Amino acid sequence: SCLFYRHLDCACDYGNERQVGQGIEKAINEGYIKSRGELFITSKLWNTYHSSQDVPKALDKTLEDLGLEYLDLYLIHFPIALKSVSFEERYPPGWVDPRDASPTIEFSPVPLHETWRAMEDLVDNSRVRNIGLCNVQCAQLFDLLTYSKIMPSVVQVERHVFNQQTNLIRFCRLYKIVVIGYSSLGAPSYATIGLSKPSDSAMKHPVIWGIANKHNKSPAQVMLRWSLQTGSAVIPKSSKPSRLVENMSVFDFTLSEDDLSAIERLEKRLHFNDPAQFMPELHAFVPIFD
Repeated sequence: SCLFYRHLDCACDYGNERQVGQGIEKAINEGYIKSRGELFITSKLWNTYHSSQDVPKALDKTLEDLGLEYLDLYLIHFPIALKSVSFEERYPPGWVDPRDASPTIEFSPVPLHETWRAMEDLVDNSRVRNIGLCNVQCAQLFDLLTYSKIMPSVVQVERHVFNQQTNLIRFCRLYKIVVIGYSSLGAPSYATIGLSKPSDSAMKHPVIWGIANKHNKSPAQVMLRWSLQTGSAVIPKSSKPSRLVENMSVFDFTLSEDDLSAIERLEKRLHFNDPAQFMPELHAFVPIFD
């Protein structure tokens, strides 16, 4: 038997879209799926491609690498515009040129409304079906809604029990914007890059353990269920088949009001993927969540 995830969350910055495209082609050719239409494929516009001239070129590159004619969803990865970098110079471009003796972030004066207009053009040209943003807050969305011709379909943000995004969830619900939470399990994926400490792990928190034992579920399943039950989709990742099965087994139980209240009290407004934390070593300070 085979286990399938049909929502593929990709990005230029992940550096593996060509390999993902090969996997999609293989899945179709070997009959695991009948057609590309059975998949929901997301990618993200990197910071160096925010200008109106660069947005369609960036999409072209992503579609070429993925072997696709269109995306189901295209997201602005960060509300931060960086100096344009050609594909020939380096790809994916990352935050800085690692070859520099002292890697330094170079910003570009491109306003978000210019980038959004170019994103809307992609929808008008049927190359993208939905557009949205990542790593934004309510104030940015509120401003964007004043000039957007096409509403954002999705907002993707870091969301876990230590960063619950309650106001953003409520705001997006008002405007019928879907929220997708990444890093639903919190700290583990950031430990290897020095952006979290062992004490930051919600997986070991006694409140989460207590709820998990009560429902005969794992801590990870409790946190994924919490995310779904409180208003966001999730995109957990794992390379272990057993964990993939576990991550999908969250629809056979419901957290009680007491469970939800206990988790609500864990809120710390703690961001792990915070440019304000990792940019100083790149000679920049961008506190986008303040």
